[in-house]
Amino acid sequence: MRTVSLVIGTRPEAIKMAPVIMALQAHPELTPVVISTGQHRQMLDETLDAFGLAADIDLRVMAPKQTLPQVTARILTGLESTLPGLGADVLLVHGDTATTLAGALAGFHHGIPVVHVEAGLRSGRLSSPFPEEGNRRLVGQVSALHLAPTPANRANLLCEGIADEAILVTGNTVIDALRWAGDHATDYGHPALRGLDEDPRRVVIASAHRRDAWPQLADIAAAFRRIADEPSTHVVVPLHRNPAVREAMLPVLTGHPNITVTDPLPYLSYMKLLKRADLIVSDSSGAQEEGPALGKPTLVLSDVTERSEAVVAGTAKLVGKTTEGITAAALELLRDPVAYERMASAANPYGDGRAAERTVAAIACFLGLGERPAHFVPQTPVDQFAAELARDASYLQHSSQPAS
Repeated sequence: MRTVSLVIGTRPEAIKMAPVIMALQAHPELTPVVISTGQHRQMLDETLDAFGLAADIDLRVMAPKQTLPQVTARILTGLESTLPGLGADVLLVHGDTATTLAGALAGFHHGIPVVHVEAGLRSGRLSSPFPEEGNRRLVGQVSALHLAPTPANRANLLCEGIADEAILVTGNTVIDALRWAGDHATDYGHPALRGLDEDPRRVVIASAHRRDAWPQLADIAAAFRRIADEPSTHVVVPLHRNPAVREAMLPVLTGHPNITVTDPLPYLSYMKLLKRADLIVSDSSGAQEEGPALGKPTLVLSDVTERSEAVVAGTAKLVGKTTEGITAAALELLRDPVAYERMASAANPYGDGRAAERTVAAIACFLGLGERPAHFVPQTPVDQFAAELARDASYLQHSSQPAS
């Protein structure tokens, strides 16, 4: 048996790695060891539990009011004393968090090949989103295997000089998780949402939490309030637990009859809410993938995105962070059935529900236990175009090598 260590710390990592963990558990020659850093303490544990999973090792790194450097340093220190005894053959990290960066560095320092799940996402702007864009670029430099969700992500990696044989397009494991959750969601997870199925109002899910949005959080909250002024509209705000987010947004959101503020909902409850929603307004990376997969128009609170496929396909739209821009875009969709249907009927470019299967097959191939799987090839025109870009990037990469 070969040992595959997985380092996770946040709720999105738990969601997107859960299908991978389950697929690894089913593999006859691979044993997963799940290491939790506890970066999102309660939300991570709740999410793993929803999938019937639990961490094998818990580093418990979080302390009140830690800075990003402090969190990163504590994760590195925790892994320093943990990894040597595991005998890991590879180490998996996901995405672009402090846990991702620290996990990749720890694996690299210990000579363990790093596998980067959800590799190759790029906004093209180092400061947005912050610190995620910097984290994922750095992780790409120390990874041995890059598992890219889309052909466009593969093209990004090729253009950065990553060898083609070190990249596999898998699709995004969030689609695997979404399909699994659809069979398990039972309730909305909050008393104020119990009557939502009988509520005739249109439901808007609204959220914001990214660090680069903190200076504009009050303006974003004001936009949510103005959207809630629209007749027959119910705005549900699952509010992030970070005190900086709550202090900026709660005073603006409180007291409106068409706004329901909740704590972050359990994963299965949030999936049920997504299915009930008519519109998503968020800076969440997961929302940019889950919304298109469910045919929900998604307004992205940014002027750049690392997930451009849905924007090009037409099911997501960049609306910035100003009160006026967010409000105008949301009200257009709520008032114009043609504009709404145009976004709601756009194709999902992110996966077919088999990303975890390809991920595990790629790991097995890397360890000499099987054949290399085929790339995931989306059926949407935008990703067919991205696949052509990837082929062009591969050609340019190889043609630029000196002749032997």
